[in-house]
Amino acid sequence: MRSITTFDIQYAHRFYRFQGEAQYLHGHTGVLTIEVEDSVNPGVNMVFPCNEIQKTAWAVLKNFDHALVLREDDPLLPAILGVYEQQGIKNGAPTNQMKGEAFKTELCTAYPDCRLVVTKETMTVEGMIKMVYELLKDKLNIAKLTFTSGVNAASQEYQTSKSIDRCPRCGITMGADGVCPKCGYKKK
Repeated sequence: MRSITTFDIQYAHRFYRFQGEAQYLHGHTGVLTIEVEDSVNPGVNMVFPCNEIQKTAWAVLKNFDHALVLREDDPLLPAILGVYEQQGIKNGAPTNQMKGEAFKTELCTAYPDCRLVVTKETMTVEGMIKMVYELLKDKLNIAKLTFTSGVNAASQEYQTSKSIDRCPRCGITMGADGVCPKCGYKKK
């Protein structure tokens, strides 16, 4: 069975070296749907609490929200960083409160202080799915990801091979020490 949750993500990007309207800097509202699969957890009667999926995923996904997403070879990147430097906001500003955990993967790097994600490939709906899976595959038992942005959409299904040890009281992932980080339940 699956637990499903969605996220609205506001972002700006462009398709560098693309011939067409998308070569210009523009913004979108994207909708990411995450489907987590496992057995129904007896005691709490759910696969995984959707609010816990939200917390786990949002810790890294908030780096994409209200952010600029540019490819690493885009000539706008140094120009934007230069402007941020001149404004004194390259290393963050007091008003920048919605920062996620900084991350660096093979596909992308997040710079939370300046609301920027730098990607290896162009940020398409397919690219977003690849990045999200890479960031969350070890944290959630992802069965399917769907990302819709404007009139574009893509989805990818994944084989779920692992079973996550979850708390019988609240359904979240047990800590490595066998203790639930949310309610304190201890595995016997």
